Amino acid sequence: RRVFFIRLRPSFLAFSLQSTTIKRQAVNNTMRRGGGYSGRSGGRGGGRGDYYKNKYGGGGRGGRGRGGYNVGRGSVANDTDANKSSSDPTAESAPRAYDPNVPRPGGDNGGMHADFINLLRRLDHKQYPAYHDIESSSKGWVNDLEGYTLYIGRAQSDPFAKPTRCRIVVKNETAKFPPLSYQNKVRSVALGDFLNRKFYECCKEMGADVSEGSGQGGGWSGPKGGDIDITKPTQHVIEQSAVTILKNGDVCAQFTVSLPARGRSILGHKAVQIFDQTLPQLVQKTLLYNSLDASAVTRHVLNVEDQEWVRSNLEIRGLVAFIPDGAILPRKSGADDRPMEDDDNQKVVRFHSPDTLRVSFDLPNMGKTLAGIGIRKGITLIVGGGFHGKSTILSALQVGMYNKIPGDGREFCVCSANAVKIRAEDGRSVSEVNITPFINNLPFGKKTDCFTTADASGSTSQATNIMESLEMGAKTLLIDEDTCATNFMIRDDKMMELVHKDKEPITPFLYKIKTLAQNGISVILVVGSCGDFFDVGDTTILMDSYSCVDV
Repeated sequence: RRVFFIRLRPSFLAFSLQSTTIKRQAVNNTMRRGGGYSGRSGGRGGGRGDYYKNKYGGGGRGGRGRGGYNVGRGSVANDTDANKSSSDPTAESAPRAYDPNVPRPGGDNGGMHADFINLLRRLDHKQYPAYHDIESSSKGWVNDLEGYTLYIGRAQSDPFAKPTRCRIVVKNETAKFPPLSYQNKVRSVALGDFLNRKFYECCKEMGADVSEGSGQGGGWSGPKGGDIDITKPTQHVIEQSAVTILKNGDVCAQFTVSLPARGRSILGHKAVQIFDQTLPQLVQKTLLYNSLDASAVTRHVLNVEDQEWVRSNLEIRGLVAFIPDGAILPRKSGADDRPMEDDDNQKVVRFHSPDTLRVSFDLPNMGKTLAGIGIRKGITLIVGGGFHGKSTILSALQVGMYNKIPGDGREFCVCSANAVKIRAEDGRSVSEVNITPFINNLPFGKKTDCFTTADASGSTSQATNIMESLEMGAKTLLIDEDTCATNFMIRDDKMMELVHKDKEPITPFLYKIKTLAQNGISVILVVGSCGDFFDVGDTTILMDSYSCVDV
């Protein structure tokens, strides 16, 4: 074994120390600029931070080398900002927290549609972050030929990230919807709902909602993205932001586009196909009045407005709910909200109101008289055997504050706008709610005037739901005994003999329902096991094989 000794001169040692000091200063400067410093394993380093800072703004990405220095987006942007933060007492000492529910603002390039398409062609085969160049939050990409402007928010930074949010505004001169179709809020919401459905259906028909390489199993390096998606409509017509009609008649549609890529390389030709062919076709087919069935648009808008009119007249007629004759209340399944249809084995039983409870409305737009059952204010009991339709009626009423699309079967099945469905919710959290009208004198002296728990029982949760609803202004309570806590609803005589009243903290709902009615709170209650409620009910409806009888 041989041993070698290396003799270093003092001048060389001095040079080594000076070099180490210079490197440390370089690392610190790189960290201030938001860049990274790669360690021994050769991670990507400092220049990368400056590149992204200058290109997209903000702090650069830190180095990814093992054992290296890594400073993320929240780092100090540069030496000037660092000095400003240390000298200015009003400057923020920490970066703002990122809220994932708020879309982050993107760049604002913008221009003409031809410029946009040329930009996409130039981005072909570049790294995926280069998609940030198409961001245009306020200027937009103007397509004069098709008559719309495309706005693109912050582009996704990775093919597997959330899709990019886009917005199209079609000018009134191009859309040409009649002013009568959006002259008030109800009609505007109905028209936006109709266009949202058309946009969604057209995406399905054209296959625009299918991503690149779907089902091919290309893996990480295969093609991906390229699908267009918009909010899926339901059976209800409610105010939404997918498609809206502005006051000046412009049509605004908001959707997402998963920007196409292969691996992490941009598929520019596929992006051109999406924004230059597919998207203009969607606009032409779904957002222009001349491309749609005018009678279908009018029927949808006027039908929704008539439903709202009937709901607004319930209070005047002393009613809390209305179900029209001929309504189809059963649904296809618990997971499918569409109406049940006739089949070879059985036909759907349509609703028919009893003569003693029938009322009628003269619809202002459709020009016809609508008859059905009117449920009056007070206490209404819905009784009957199991599987005879009691809960089906209540399920229709609990969404009666929302308008329905034509053909749903529950059109004009309306309920007071301030109605609330009440049920027990075991395990829910309760914070500072006064439930003393129903529950008091808990063991060990626990108070209920400011009740708080992280794990409520069935009775305390149902009492909380009622009190919270009343605090929010509810005037009608919808209750089904199947989803209630039994000890909260009733107590029979034998149980009261065994458990003295002083030992029972719960006052059953049966003994409070009249007090609620005297204070203007109506109750629609489905019962099938206890006849004690007959003593307090104002109206009792019997469901027999889905047929309604006033008893």
